[in-house]
Amino acid sequence: MFKLNRRLSLRGAACYAIEVQTPQREFPLFKKLFGLFYGWRMVGAACALRVLGAGLHSFGFTVFFLPLSQDLNLNRTSTSLAFSLARAEGAIEGPIVGHLLDRYGPKPIMLAAVLLMGVGYLLLSQVDSYVMFLIVYLGVISLAHAGGFMHAPMVLINTWFIRHRARAITISSAAFGMGGVLIAPLLSIIVQSWGWRWGAAIAGIFFLVIGIPLSLTIRRSPESMGLLPDGDEPERPESGVDGAAPSSKAEVDVTVADALRSFAFWGSVLAAGIRNGSYHAISVHFVPLMVWKGLSQSEAALLLSVYAFLGMTATLILGWFADKANKPRLTAVILFAAAAAMFLPIFGNSLWALCLFTIFFAAVETTFPLGWAVVGDLFGRKHYAKIRGYMTLFYTWGGVIGPVIAGAIFDRWGTYEPLLWSLIGVFVVAGLFFASLNRSWQKAIGRIQN
Repeated sequence: MFKLNRRLSLRGAACYAIEVQTPQREFPLFKKLFGLFYGWRMVGAACALRVLGAGLHSFGFTVFFLPLSQDLNLNRTSTSLAFSLARAEGAIEGPIVGHLLDRYGPKPIMLAAVLLMGVGYLLLSQVDSYVMFLIVYLGVISLAHAGGFMHAPMVLINTWFIRHRARAITISSAAFGMGGVLIAPLLSIIVQSWGWRWGAAIAGIFFLVIGIPLSLTIRRSPESMGLLPDGDEPERPESGVDGAAPSSKAEVDVTVADALRSFAFWGSVLAAGIRNGSYHAISVHFVPLMVWKGLSQSEAALLLSVYAFLGMTATLILGWFADKANKPRLTAVILFAAAAAMFLPIFGNSLWALCLFTIFFAAVETTFPLGWAVVGDLFGRKHYAKIRGYMTLFYTWGGVIGPVIAGAIFDRWGTYEPLLWSLIGVFVVAGLFFASLNRSWQKAIGRIQN
């Protein structure tokens, strides 16, 4: 009996040891598949929405530009004005959207955006005058676009990440380019085959059918789900020699009032505003610019897709090391390269010159996530939405003015060459302003002391 009980107790001990040890076994593959930080799912949802918005709206505008202008008998300045007024609308809404995002979170703003844009593009397919075009484009389509497709994804990602902020933001921004690669070519085929009105109607349906379910998956913050940013584990206090817990670097937390009094805020506004004016002067007129250089509309639309693909690829590559790079200086270097690229369409008419210009100009796409990652580093998570909203109120005017000036230049002289010459200097100035943020940024991340 004693031997039997001893055997049973030994077996029980062995089973107990197995039960205790089994949960400690690691399966890396399953951990990668099922243990993914929930924040990356939010990045995925934000990316899907940005693909939709970029392909149908941001890149879609340049696809609609010529056929819509011809159908409504508009010159390029008038058509560009609609885009610029939409940017101005987004600028004015910026502070309001920022406060709404901080109070209610990104989900309701994203949901409102896809609903308005879906209905708006269906209405756009029926407009028959410039006045109705402006009413629908500004009063419905663009009303919530900036808030739902630009501000909300950035605020969402900035809330879910700190250490991997630049990587997550660059992935989201790469989705913008992916919309140009995947959706804009299909939209171009539809517009060329069936007309721009069918293209607008189909865009509206896509916004409603795809955008609404995606918006409903959004979760406000890691804390709302009992998590921490970046998927970090809660810190366990470890007693030192004197029994005190080791200190850790405090998270940056700058109020709106403090931000408005800082050079970092106004330097960021000037840098982004000048960069935006230069970028949108080219991006809105990309297809007309390439047609001016001798390409057909279909060839220009194809090159637009190449441009979008290159911008997406460059942004993804940059995202892998951006968190360890000097972001302000890297941004400045990219803008200096863009300034040099303007010489290519000025002096070159060949396809290879236009392709090389497209490659260099596509790199400007990477400065958008870099710039917003710098803002996140400078001001933190808590008031990011409001600070971003106030920045938008000021810097967006560059994107408002740029396309109108580009259209006016072409209407006046029948060429984009004066625009290209002026953009050389403007890109250089934008790069210098980004470089001037370096000291403030290094203080914020703790590389140098105040």
